[in-house]
Amino acid sequence: MSPTRTDTTQDSYERQPTFRAAREEPLLTRTIPVAGEIPNYRAPSARRDAVAGLTVAALAIPSAMAYAEVAGVSPVNGLYALLLPVVAYAFLGSSRQLAVGPEGSIATLVAAAILPLAVAGSPNAAELAAMLAILVAICFAAAWALRLGWIADYFSRPVLVGYIHGVAVVLVVGQLGKLLGLSIDAKDPLPQLWEVIRELGSVSGTTFAVSVASLAALFGLRLLMPKLPAALLIVVAAIGLSWAVDFAAHGIAVVGPIPAGLPSFDVPTPGFADIVHLLPAALGIFLVCFADEILTARSFAGKHNQNVRGSQELLAMGAANAAAGFTQGFSVGASGSRTAVNDDMGARSQIAGLFAASAVAVILLFLTEPVQYLPKAVLGAVIVFAAVGLIDPQAWRALAAVDPVEVAIAAVTTGCVIFFGVLDALVVAVGLSMVDTVRRSARPHDAVLGWVERLGRYADVSLHPSARVTPGVVVYRLDDRLFFANARYFKGRVREAIRAAPGSVHWLVLDADAMTHVDATGMDALVDVTEGLRRDEIALVMARLRTRMEKQLEDAGALDVIGPDHLYPTVRAAVDACARPNGGS
Repeated sequence: MSPTRTDTTQDSYERQPTFRAAREEPLLTRTIPVAGEIPNYRAPSARRDAVAGLTVAALAIPSAMAYAEVAGVSPVNGLYALLLPVVAYAFLGSSRQLAVGPEGSIATLVAAAILPLAVAGSPNAAELAAMLAILVAICFAAAWALRLGWIADYFSRPVLVGYIHGVAVVLVVGQLGKLLGLSIDAKDPLPQLWEVIRELGSVSGTTFAVSVASLAALFGLRLLMPKLPAALLIVVAAIGLSWAVDFAAHGIAVVGPIPAGLPSFDVPTPGFADIVHLLPAALGIFLVCFADEILTARSFAGKHNQNVRGSQELLAMGAANAAAGFTQGFSVGASGSRTAVNDDMGARSQIAGLFAASAVAVILLFLTEPVQYLPKAVLGAVIVFAAVGLIDPQAWRALAAVDPVEVAIAAVTTGCVIFFGVLDALVVAVGLSMVDTVRRSARPHDAVLGWVERLGRYADVSLHPSARVTPGVVVYRLDDRLFFANARYFKGRVREAIRAAPGSVHWLVLDADAMTHVDATGMDALVDVTEGLRRDEIALVMARLRTRMEKQLEDAGALDVIGPDHLYPTVRAAVDACARPNGGS
């Protein structure tokens, strides 16, 4: 049998200019993407960005103060993290809509890293949090220098869904002490929950009343008037009521004095042992932060036909975290909720972020005195409100619709976050992602094909009962590369396909269209299958083998075993040749 050639030679294929890179942008625009907006920036754009920036600031200010409490530092450190980090990303980020700042999952990771080393709210805790942000920035810088943007792909969707829901539970449990007016010493979720249960007899009635009223107002406003900045309105109302009634005198804990003014530039200098202790946490925060950030940025960029560059995002988030570390903040990440608001309010450039940072600066310069009256129970309510917003039943239903195994992976990840802590869960999450990748590659989709007249082509017989199978010929397709993880599976499935054939088999047609790569183990498997079938008087022929793959098989010597005359350009041509009385010769 001689194959029918329809393609060019390998040499001429390599000479064809089949791909052309997009025209490179000017250096200034590549380095500072927002600079590309300036020449065409007009008053209408400025109005939209101003409204969006001020709205995002209204949402971010109470959240940042609350997440600072979660992270184990003072609320003012949360406000500091909304200044220079936001400005840094505004200049360097390639996403036009992304909003950055303190976030729940990042704050939880920060707390897990620094609270074993320092008392919550102490200057030492603030210094460790700042140092941790700098270490996270170093991780981003190293990844940018080494072009490691692809590492975010190893956080699969099930792992991210499970991780976020686990963090939501951790955030809610962590706020129970503030909501009930209890002093909770435990740091992990389950011990915290057990301690709360043991201390229920000491619940502060006034604090509990403030918590219930705050939660009711927050969820009520979300239900009735979803476009209003509910968290900001409740915080402002709580400050006014606390000042008028003197909540502190009634046993309700308040934030206390907040230093006025902008943060100063400061280099944190913790001990070397503490820095070493923070390194694993910095790597974990980097992985979670970048995976979440790039997914959020790309999802919103896709709505507007924009491009988000992974390498630029590494640089921008590294600069944002460095800015946080040197200005007494703590590690920052992307906020999906604030990004959605930013986009909904019409922001079309990162200039909206500059407006948001300006609003925070005004708060720090002129309005810190009222903030001292803010009840901590209200901050706890804001966190619970945000955590409940992270819960997405639709995400679980989407996973279940694709593969029940993905639901199991998400559930295991959630359980690991709750039972073992967020840092240990990161290791499990990456491991689960890799195991899932290997699982999928080890058992790829395959099919036995038959001719479907309605389609005019060969298709999966399990999906098309009318498919016609040629007697004596089995057509098998592997929908993946052939490599060490699935080589054994491939050999077994070929035998299973032959055993399931309705009659005796003399030919196996291997549809190789999806086999874009064959490694050394895959080559051995292909040779073993060919020789094993030959011993059983079954000949193997290949259809739709790509020119590059043909060259690879030839260089490896596998083509000599299969036979150069056993290659066909289409499945139909191969089956027709095999079905001829003389066997295609």
